Amino acid sequence: MNTTIDTSIFGRVAVLFGGNSAEREVSLKSGNAVLTALKSVGVDAFGIDVGTDFLETISSQKIDRAFIMLHGRGGEDGTIQGVLEYAGIPYTGSGVLSSALAMNKLRTKQIWHGLGLLTPQHSVPISANDCSKISESLGFPLVVKPVNEGSSIGISKVNSLDELIGAWQTAGKYDSKILVEKFISGPEFTVGILGKEILPPIRVGTNHEFYDFDAKYLANDTSYQIPSGLSADEEFSLKDLVERACRALDIRDWARADVMQDDQGRFWLLEVNTIPGMTDHSLFPMAAKAAGLDFCQLVIAILSGTLEKR
Repeated sequence: MNTTIDTSIFGRVAVLFGGNSAEREVSLKSGNAVLTALKSVGVDAFGIDVGTDFLETISSQKIDRAFIMLHGRGGEDGTIQGVLEYAGIPYTGSGVLSSALAMNKLRTKQIWHGLGLLTPQHSVPISANDCSKISESLGFPLVVKPVNEGSSIGISKVNSLDELIGAWQTAGKYDSKILVEKFISGPEFTVGILGKEILPPIRVGTNHEFYDFDAKYLANDTSYQIPSGLSADEEFSLKDLVERACRALDIRDWARADVMQDDQGRFWLLEVNTIPGMTDHSLFPMAAKAAGLDFCQLVIAILSGTLEKR
């Protein structure tokens, strides 16, 4: 991938970060890291902490293209992409529909199911009685998660009906729709895509019940294995699954998929993040580094996607 480019071709670049989602703090860290990197290689970049005055801001500022580093709702769900489309401003990452689909874990799983791609059995309870029925049909352990959140916010692993009902109520603080899915016991892998390239998979290890928010952003004992330890055939199968999963959602430019491997060696798709984290704990920059790209080269590669017509 060619990352040597005259940075003046990008013009004035707005890095969009912050916002009002539950992932605001992560977004601020990611956005500032990207902004610093762009400036360091000569890009005329500036930051915008996206708020209620965003429409006024883009009307009053000269913006040639936007680097979106907004995580969660309002930034990763197609909303900001729609605004930028309407304003005629090229932006990084996936389009309106792809972003909306990938943000909605339920719709994502339904698409994957329809294409025969492995993803854990699931259900969407709307009452405590539904939780009881789900526990009987799926068994334990289960994972409970808000349909439209990221960074493992509001997610719980449960082993009993009482825990399930409590986790369902907790997740309900973040979203009106709650997804309950079968827990896949085994190693977790994360796989990035950059342009048309599948980055080296990373095997994630944690002492937590699962790879939760704390393990992702705060803990120092989370392990990241790259190379992943998979055989050549297993790694090929994993990359192929991720490529098909992202193609099904029409993902473009960059994204990161999370996958579990069961004790029979099968890979199960969990979700796709269309705007991966870019903090010092984030996995996407780690995978890019293994592929030969430092952080500055990575942000230029992502930004270069805005030069292509959608």
